[in-house]
Amino acid sequence: MKQKVFGFSFFAAVLLSLLLFSCNNNKKSLFKADNGIEFDTINIEKRYFLDNNPENPSCNLTLNFIYPKSTDNFDAQAAKSVFLRAVVGVSYDSLSVQEAVDGYVRNYIGNYKNDAEIYKVNKPLQEHTSDTLDGLFIAADDPGYLPEVFYSYYETLSDTIVYNQYGIISFQVRQTNNKGGRMSYETIKNYVLDLSSGELMSEGDIFSAGYDLALRPILQNALLEANDVKSIQELEDLGFFGVDEIMPNKNFLITDKGITYTFNKGEYSAYQLQVPQVFIPYPAVRSLLRENSIVSKLFRQQ
Repeated sequence: MKQKVFGFSFFAAVLLSLLLFSCNNNKKSLFKADNGIEFDTINIEKRYFLDNNPENPSCNLTLNFIYPKSTDNFDAQAAKSVFLRAVVGVSYDSLSVQEAVDGYVRNYIGNYKNDAEIYKVNKPLQEHTSDTLDGLFIAADDPGYLPEVFYSYYETLSDTIVYNQYGIISFQVRQTNNKGGRMSYETIKNYVLDLSSGELMSEGDIFSAGYDLALRPILQNALLEANDVKSIQELEDLGFFGVDEIMPNKNFLITDKGITYTFNKGEYSAYQLQVPQVFIPYPAVRSLLRENSIVSKLFRQQ
């Protein structure tokens, strides 16, 4: 009799384990890690010399574009349009990738030609070396104008996939410009694509109401830690400014570990510093995460 009871109990335990395992698998299947996306790249290096003369100044464009080519579970065309809009601009998001890239190159060269023509007609003052031409023009018969030489322009534009799991793609776009001055200007823009909706995520999709002020001390502490200092005054001594009023700026990335904010040069730091990228782990903002959002699910995956 004891053997029969033991056999039934063992069978019941095994059956219960199988049921629990099946339930857990069903829950996980609703939030799959693999997005099933295949990416492609297109690389362009273009140089145009004024008047097609190699001895003249030139504009130089390097473009490295990675984009979703196909997906198993999501709308590939919608995802591709989002990438085009983020990297080369809204004017090109309805075109094929090749058409969009070709259009961007043509526009870049066209703008350079236009700037060169303006320079030729209205030569800037010799003592000005600013990258912008606005407000620096004088009459051509003024003796203080520069020689008949225009500047060379340089631009690099690229995107990088930072995270690609659980129904989202976090990607970063970097653009560096030099228009003849001594300094190049870099801009970093972050995007998080929600593949289920085909739309970019906003801070309101991540955080509950009132998150902006609540994030201020968290951002400040993260900056202090990243720069190995103990006070905002010490940050200011390094070249930061306005950190006592810092706010989230919508320029964020999401991974399974946390949220990264990027503050471009000139926002809260001098141009001579590296671009501040502030990482916030999910436990630090647990109380701010919106219920049933993608980020709250990512936090529970840890």
